[in-house]
Amino acid sequence: MNGRRAALRALVAKKQGLVVPGAYDGISARLVQDAGFPAVYMTGYGTAASRLGLPDLGFAGLGEMADHARNLASILDVPLIADADTGYGNALNVRRTVQTYEAAGVAALHIEDQITPKRCGHLAGHQVVPRGEFVGKIRAAVEARTDPTMMIIARTDAISAVDLDEALRRGEAAAEAGADVLFIEAPRTEAHVERVAHAFDTPLLYNYAPGGRSPLLPFARLRELGFAIILLPVDTLLVAVQAMRAFLAQVKARDDVRSLADLYMPFGEFNDLIGVTAQLALAERYRDDERSAT
Repeated sequence: MNGRRAALRALVAKKQGLVVPGAYDGISARLVQDAGFPAVYMTGYGTAASRLGLPDLGFAGLGEMADHARNLASILDVPLIADADTGYGNALNVRRTVQTYEAAGVAALHIEDQITPKRCGHLAGHQVVPRGEFVGKIRAAVEARTDPTMMIIARTDAISAVDLDEALRRGEAAAEAGADVLFIEAPRTEAHVERVAHAFDTPLLYNYAPGGRSPLLPFARLRELGFAIILLPVDTLLVAVQAMRAFLAQVKARDDVRSLADLYMPFGEFNDLIGVTAQLALAERYRDDERSAT
């Protein structure tokens, strides 16, 4: 696990716009990895939607989020970046959150400055805790980790709740508190994005949210500005749901699935994706041990 964390840290240090797609479950995490991406993001929005069928309004707590992170990290060979929301309470709760996520195997996590319950960063009506409280939570997160290669990402929603200047002040304070990466959420214009990029030496994360409030600039432009991570938080979820809805509408309309065969991943290919062959081979090996013992 230390190797994965160190690998992610080295990639982030290059500030070359590492594209990290989000995963909302084990299958999507495997697909991101198999596509050749060097890291996977566990989306809080997608976790709440896929596990609970609910919006990202603080319904998924520490237990559910950490369990989800543990499941994803256990099937991956690449680093996992995970959403840790507000840290699920005060600075003491943040310490426990970091320890729990670290034990779950994540390589990096982000803590935000919204009040509890939080809401998706690209909705309206955000409120943030006082700047000093946010800084204390970031310091608690940094001090709580036992593996110094695990990265703490400080996220602020102050652009929405206050203004860009306050977001920049919070980013600077979080960097001074030891944050490894800064996540200035939801800049509204390209000029805002440029101000964020020019304000910090600390590596920056850009949340490339489809349908959100930030401009979807070309990846090349974000790399030119020096962003270290380009997060695609919910793209896999939205693409999958669109495909499933279209399929179900076709089934309902046709009252038949045989004419839709070209939409299916072959059963054998799916079994390979989830490791059926490898697991059956292990089971056979253990059966051979049982036979030899008798």
